[in-house]
Amino acid sequence: MEEQVGALWHRLITRVADRGHPQAAVRLEEVAVTVGVLFRALGGDGGLQVEAADANAHGARRSLLQRLAGVGERAALAWRDERSLRLPPVIDAFAERGLNRDLYLWLAALAAQQQGRAGDWFRHNQALAAATLARLPGLQRRYARLVAAHLAQRPDPARLPAAEAAAELAVRSALSLPGSRDRLPPARRPPYPVLLWLHPDPPRPRGTQVPRRDADEQSEREGEAQAMDGGRRKRAERVALSEREGALLTIRMDHILTWGEYVPVDRATDEEDDLGRARTVAEDMDQLAVARDRRASGARLRFDLDLPAEAEDDLVLDGGNLLPEWDWRQQRLLPDRCRIVSMLAADAAPCELPAGLRRTARRLRSQFQALAPARVWHRGQSDGEEVDLDAWLRFATDRRAGASGHADGLYRRAQSGARDLACLLLADLSLSTDTWVDDHARVIDVIRDSLFLFAESLAATGDRFGIFGFSSRRQDPVRVHTLKGFDERYGAQVRGRIQAIRPGYYTRMGAGIRHAANLLAPQPAGRRLLLLLSDGKPNDLDRYEGRYGIEDTRQAVREARRMGLEPFCVTIDDRGNDYLPHLFGSGGYLVIGRPSELPARLPLLYARLTA
Repeated sequence: MEEQVGALWHRLITRVADRGHPQAAVRLEEVAVTVGVLFRALGGDGGLQVEAADANAHGARRSLLQRLAGVGERAALAWRDERSLRLPPVIDAFAERGLNRDLYLWLAALAAQQQGRAGDWFRHNQALAAATLARLPGLQRRYARLVAAHLAQRPDPARLPAAEAAAELAVRSALSLPGSRDRLPPARRPPYPVLLWLHPDPPRPRGTQVPRRDADEQSEREGEAQAMDGGRRKRAERVALSEREGALLTIRMDHILTWGEYVPVDRATDEEDDLGRARTVAEDMDQLAVARDRRASGARLRFDLDLPAEAEDDLVLDGGNLLPEWDWRQQRLLPDRCRIVSMLAADAAPCELPAGLRRTARRLRSQFQALAPARVWHRGQSDGEEVDLDAWLRFATDRRAGASGHADGLYRRAQSGARDLACLLLADLSLSTDTWVDDHARVIDVIRDSLFLFAESLAATGDRFGIFGFSSRRQDPVRVHTLKGFDERYGAQVRGRIQAIRPGYYTRMGAGIRHAANLLAPQPAGRRLLLLLSDGKPNDLDRYEGRYGIEDTRQAVREARRMGLEPFCVTIDDRGNDYLPHLFGSGGYLVIGRPSELPARLPLLYARLTA
């Protein structure tokens, strides 16, 4: 009875104290495409991705009702950094759904004006707002409506202490007329969050000097992790794993007000298997501390973490096949940065096509045989299967007329036509392909089936093609698996190599594309298609995670196009529309929403691209 009364009271007081309007809420995924297009159209950095911002404690004064209900302590504000544009995962600040949607558009337009690092938060946001309104006068009416609605929700200056009231009046004046106030009066507490401005102090990742273990020792290979909702990226730091097996608690747990206050106590990996409780703890914490552990975990969640790049990737490479890498900060290629290790599964046992794919393979082969060029008769040949009657009649007529003729071209020969095509399929074999698509198959199984059907289809056309897979562990090594070379005939040996593929390490995509381009460029064909099959963004253990990897991949695609190749990406990442236009262009990629459809759609995509 006591628990029921407590739950009822919590729901009641939370509903009364909450200032949101859930009936008019607009979620980021509903407007992400529109916001991304607007941001880039207004001159925003094309390499930034639109992501959900995590809610952070703002420290402003709250009402008594909010303190009793335990709400209003955090707010999700917009900001941008070198890798993404962060926007609130949901906006329900206003009673009108149209105003909540307009706030997303306004924040995107405001962020598009930001160049370089921000200065003083108060003056900087005023300058951004003034520049946005001057450049886009069509937004002035929307901005005025947003300001009027936001001011009606802000605290009443008459009910605040003098110093905080002065700061609140300055914020109100700056919102109504951007650029009218030069500074924010000091106060004991920061002002109430300004929803129409960018974050005053965006969270930054914190670094440590904790060494990583090798990727093959990580426990991410085992089991399935449940993803967090909303796609938010959590602020995190790396810490050393505590060697203590347990400790005696000498405090009363009812004295702990938040999860974040009790920092010294680790949450053991095998503590519980309650995913709901683990999710609640993780969502309530402003910053997570992560450590490596070989033990199996009871509850597993998958996060996007703001972790700093490690400084241990600056290695001197020598020997092997060395490739450069693009440093977007220096705007130059770093020579001999990555080492390619070519691998061939010579011990893979030859095999037949899996029984579950044979029916689909027969249908695709019959479709692709129609793409094979027909046999063409070449006339006037010195030898051949048949006599060229037209040439022989002309020769006989000339002889009867007394003219001298040559009997060199009296035959005709049937030869196959040529599509003049070469294709290289590069498959991502990173660790992320070990995740499950459904109850029956993993991503790597879907990729394997796709490679089987792709090879069966292209073998029916007679086109030159090669199949390779890649994964990486920092820049040394980048492992490239040869599944079928251009000069090999497709058969049981190639099928055995495809059957033997396994999830590898990480996805240094730029190095993989450069190596594939070097293999495809010498092929004697008029058209050369570089087809990339992936399940996610470029990433690796070092600074390749984030913007660095995105820009290096984009530069590698540009280099491939300058070599006369046609790069095209096929992905099963449901967030591919956020970053692939920046990498491959608007028409250079395809997102397949249901991974299980990939095996059947990949050969048909090739037929469309090469028609």
